[in-house]
Amino acid sequence: MDAVILAAGQGTRLRPLTDDKPKGMVEVAGKPILTHCFEQVIELGAEELYVVVGYKKQVIIDYYEDEFEGVPITYTHQREQNGLASALLTVEEHVDDEFMLLLGDNIFDANLGDVITRQREERADAAFLVEEVPWEEASRYGVCDTNKYGEITDVVEKPDDPPSNLVMTGFYTFTPAIFHACHLVQPSDRGEYELSDAVDLLIDSGRTIDAIRMDGWRVDVGYPEDRDAAEQRLQDDAVTVADGVDEETTSAAQSGSE
Repeated sequence: MDAVILAAGQGTRLRPLTDDKPKGMVEVAGKPILTHCFEQVIELGAEELYVVVGYKKQVIIDYYEDEFEGVPITYTHQREQNGLASALLTVEEHVDDEFMLLLGDNIFDANLGDVITRQREERADAAFLVEEVPWEEASRYGVCDTNKYGEITDVVEKPDDPPSNLVMTGFYTFTPAIFHACHLVQPSDRGEYELSDAVDLLIDSGRTIDAIRMDGWRVDVGYPEDRDAAEQRLQDDAVTVADGVDEETTSAAQSGSE
């Protein structure tokens, strides 16, 4: 399965961190956000990376060139930042099978593999990692409504009156059917071609989209304080792992001395 990473945004809310670089190149815990993204999808089995670039694209291209950890990279250019559906269409000619999609400003430590597994079961046409957020925060996201089977029945982008507090996290799997839906999307009230509208078209056409509840955490790095929060999460995880290794080493030493 290939991976598409959307990294064309300007990151205006991250300024001054993005004055001279795109959002994906802002460092978190000593390496660019995109490096975290690439590592995650490669761990999930990505065989090729398709990276959608735009703002200060050459910074990304010069840094990674044509491969990462032996996995080839193909770049596509979103000339106008006018929505995720528009960005996704830039890879259409390259992708002819199911694929994973990751927004290039998210850092996860979560059950992304469960989404891949559900896609491969061929029970669903797409699968999304979703999480519950406080109701007062739901209007900041793409909000999902689900039925009793855990299938997504509606997606609304940044609604004033959210139908639920279950939101999309920025990690998805799709079949190429999503491209046809993206072609049919009309500009939203924000003037953007919304991925959520393309998803609704898939649902209206009878496609099944499963919601996989997140187990773990993710940080959408939209503001400088989000970058700090992501660094703290990663540092906490590293300490937890180190403590676990120390406990195992101590336990093994004690067993050997008995």
